[in-house]
Amino acid sequence: MSILIDKNTRVVVSGITGREGSFHTRQMIEYGTNVVAGVTPGKGGQIFEAGDQKIPVFNTIQEAVESTNPNASMIIVPARFAVDAIYEAADAGIPFITCLTEYIPVLDMIEARAYLDAKGARLLGPNCPGLLTPGEAKIGFIPGSVAMPGPVGVVSKSGTLTYEVIDALTRLGIGQTTCVGIGGDPINGTDFIDVLKLFEADPDTEHIVMIGEIGGNAEEKAAAFIKEHVTKPVTSFIAGRTAPPGRRMGHAGAIVEGKSGTAEGKIEALRAAGVPVADNPDDIAKIVAERMGK
Repeated sequence: MSILIDKNTRVVVSGITGREGSFHTRQMIEYGTNVVAGVTPGKGGQIFEAGDQKIPVFNTIQEAVESTNPNASMIIVPARFAVDAIYEAADAGIPFITCLTEYIPVLDMIEARAYLDAKGARLLGPNCPGLLTPGEAKIGFIPGSVAMPGPVGVVSKSGTLTYEVIDALTRLGIGQTTCVGIGGDPINGTDFIDVLKLFEADPDTEHIVMIGEIGGNAEEKAAAFIKEHVTKPVTSFIAGRTAPPGRRMGHAGAIVEGKSGTAEGKIEALRAAGVPVADNPDDIAKIVAERMGK
């Protein structure tokens, strides 16, 4: 099985005719994702071609929903349009929204998150690489070439480390159920605990890899949740151990202020919950392999 997406997921892409949107949509279709529609205001009626597939383009999400019945949305538009695209997808009844866009203002995301919660829609992102279920589908830009189907669920704040860890697992012959990049912005949608719940409930996920980073307290909260509610083995890594206090490293949420959000505090919380924490990314797959008896 998988979580969140599979080969039957029907995707509508907001920003499909843009440079980034068109490139990544073609990559998704080539991987096997069922993209059923695209949206670009003012370009409704056009056809987006990807190989032998012809994807209709609409002016609004609502039109796309009425014509093609998507159940997932990918948003890949400039930051000034992204929040409106999130609202539009939620208003059209899309239950799962992935927003890849970065540089969305925090205050805008606070309002958007409250709106989505009221609507009952799930958001992945913003500022995330998306997710991939190996051999079935992907939304976003996690490279399918490094993944293979198997029993390990991966959830990560870091895009690059996600790809590296998936590749390392695959090279050891350890496949993945679903790989989820939640993004590292201060305000986002789906968090570690949300994904941990899904992996815990998925009968085919036997092991979980959680990749965190400095800043905020999401990893500490996840550690407490793991200790109380997760029965499956979890292996972790925390990026940013050498980051100087007060300086943002990579993601907008990756900033340490005083003793808050430090790598040391997160590692201590995870280890107290019985979660091994790798000293460097190269060790993650090795620890998983040892714990799985490979």
